[in-house]
Amino acid sequence: MLAKLTQTAAPLGAGALERATHAVLVLPFARKLDGLRDVPALERLRAALKRRDMKAEELAKTPVTVNLSGGGLASFVMLDGGKSAFDRQSLLRRAMAPLMEEQPCELTLALFGSAESRRENAREALYVAWVNGARLPTRRKKPAPRPLARIHLYGARDAAGFAEIAAVAEANTLARALTATPPNELTPAAYRQRLRQIARGRRWQFEEFDMRRLRRLGAGAFIAVAQGSQPEDAAIAHLSWRPKKAQGRLAIVGKGICFDTGGHNLKPAKYMAGMHEDMNGSAVALGLMQALIARDMPLAIDAWLPIAQNHLSPEAYKQNDIVTALDGTTIEVVHTDAEGRMVLADTLTLASRGRGKGGGKPDLVIDFATLTGSMGYALGSRYSGIFATSSELARLAVAAGEASGERVCAFPLDADYEAGLESKVADIKQCTLDGEADHILAARFLKRFTGDLAWLHMDLSASSCSGGLGAVGTDLTGFGVAWGVEFVEQWLAAHAASPAPRKPAARQRRPG
Repeated sequence: MLAKLTQTAAPLGAGALERATHAVLVLPFARKLDGLRDVPALERLRAALKRRDMKAEELAKTPVTVNLSGGGLASFVMLDGGKSAFDRQSLLRRAMAPLMEEQPCELTLALFGSAESRRENAREALYVAWVNGARLPTRRKKPAPRPLARIHLYGARDAAGFAEIAAVAEANTLARALTATPPNELTPAAYRQRLRQIARGRRWQFEEFDMRRLRRLGAGAFIAVAQGSQPEDAAIAHLSWRPKKAQGRLAIVGKGICFDTGGHNLKPAKYMAGMHEDMNGSAVALGLMQALIARDMPLAIDAWLPIAQNHLSPEAYKQNDIVTALDGTTIEVVHTDAEGRMVLADTLTLASRGRGKGGGKPDLVIDFATLTGSMGYALGSRYSGIFATSSELARLAVAAGEASGERVCAFPLDADYEAGLESKVADIKQCTLDGEADHILAARFLKRFTGDLAWLHMDLSASSCSGGLGAVGTDLTGFGVAWGVEFVEQWLAAHAASPAPRKPAARQRRPG
């Protein structure tokens, strides 16, 4: 649950500030404090700046926290509209960090400046407060983590706009909470049950392609990975939403490996630790679906989540196996720790063909996965990498990263890279052993299973960042949810403005 919000357009008065236990005062950018006469506790701020030998304008880089006469704690920060969304969100997080360390029950947020800047700054400040006020799952008995229960907002009022921000914050929190759940609790069976409950509670359609059904369909790539686990509780979960007057159809795919040992190519302990987070892509896909629906996006939405584990057993797949994917492609297994692309291959085929209840081919497919270590080497953990089937999609993706504060970098998807996946014994290799440009080879491998659809793949190298990233203060970032909302909004606007050209009559009459 997110903190409840009370909001008023009235400015924060000195009395209300002194009664607050924890407060953040967001100021407009100014080189001097003289023009900010309506800001309470200004003299305390002046004294703090003097003590630190800081100029007022430096509050746009370094927040300052002061003690209030009533015993409360207040952070002052300036937001510069010329800075990037990432920089503004990072600054707000730093301003709130000393307050959040005390796990307050209530937080006072006060906005100053023009009406427009107050409203825009409030949206970012509320998002940062909501995502950092939530608590992720823990089994510690003492001290019990205490979530932020209430936010008092002064200086801005926008019920509809703030509700949209809350939807994204709640979805980000869901993604992080699922990812943080320990692997003995979030087994494939438990995860599938959790998805059923979410779908039932939100009135989404839900169906599963379990192992028996997938074997009957011939989904050999997914089965190869899942067959190594006992019990055989793996499945591809399909959640769908059908609003009235949908303006397009979106398929979201997310890798859901609940634990990844590496299989026969066993990971060393250092790299196996944290592999319960390998289902992060599915959590991001689920969170994105929830946020889009909460924001009344006029899209038919399908989420396809391959839920499995990659274990070591006599039944587990092994190097040099040749398996047949759902679309008939034969795949030479080169490394059992490249399991993500295997389960995604069959899932992308289902998604691209519009299989399942309420089927229909999507206009766009987006997939999320903690897929390759190669992307981590390329970007570190502060950006995620994207691949797109068109330059326009790539441009929209990068623009969405800039607007949302979740930054992405576009990588090449040229066909000649696929020469590295040529096999002498199958249609395609799963990967190579030399590891060169594996993030690009993985994307080329996945593209094979999307047909000719518009497709965007995100390799989530920023799913976890030590010390937090952007708006989020926890190591688990929920990266992709806020980006996805911004991207889909931009894509839908462009999609509506440029409808697909009418097909020739002869092609329209051709039977399906």
